[in-house]
Amino acid sequence: MKILLADDHALFREGLRHVLQGMEGGVEILQAATCAEALDIAALHPDLDVALLDLNMPGMDGFAAVRAFRERFPILPLVVLSASDARQVVQKVLDEGALGFIPKSSSAQVMISALRLVLSGGVYLPPLLLDQSGAGGGWPAAVPLPSLHASGNAGLPCLTERQLEVLTLLAEGKPNKLIARAINVTEGTVKIHLAAVFRALNVSNRTEAVIAARRFGLIRPPGAAEE
Repeated sequence: MKILLADDHALFREGLRHVLQGMEGGVEILQAATCAEALDIAALHPDLDVALLDLNMPGMDGFAAVRAFRERFPILPLVVLSASDARQVVQKVLDEGALGFIPKSSSAQVMISALRLVLSGGVYLPPLLLDQSGAGGGWPAAVPLPSLHASGNAGLPCLTERQLEVLTLLAEGKPNKLIARAINVTEGTVKIHLAAVFRALNVSNRTEAVIAARRFGLIRPPGAAEE
């Protein structure tokens, strides 16, 4: 497993490096102290499994850094680390396409569990924040991606019903805002589902996702008759 750890505090990076090395399977950790350095390292290592990005580093606004990662590396799972867990901060991070938000105050076990969830295709948010957000906030603490198509169809990607719904609307040419309205979620949640779909289909943009989905038979070509 290869992890990019980007944080401008060397002491925090060293401490987290020891935590991450406790994960099973062996871990190679690449470190960066600035956003620009993190982007350069990600470009040199296309086999990264996940990137951990501090929200406040020199050289670039944290939200802009998340956006830059998502634009340049749309398939790479990105998890934000922050000393803040303010609801508006987390919402903005999700809107920019991160797949997890881990407060720096979290325990080592929580950090490892959160990373395992993201690596398995889920989304992690701090439980305390979810308690504050109330019901119906549209923020899942954990959104695992069950193998809807896996059993008996090993060649098909594994997508949830919701992801298939988003994929179908995407194929109809709907932008994120209209997809969000159609399924009654936030645009940030739509972006999370799209990132998961891109990873499952091994594509990097919306057009490739639609082409791959049609090739796998997940959606019907335009004009195809119902069976």
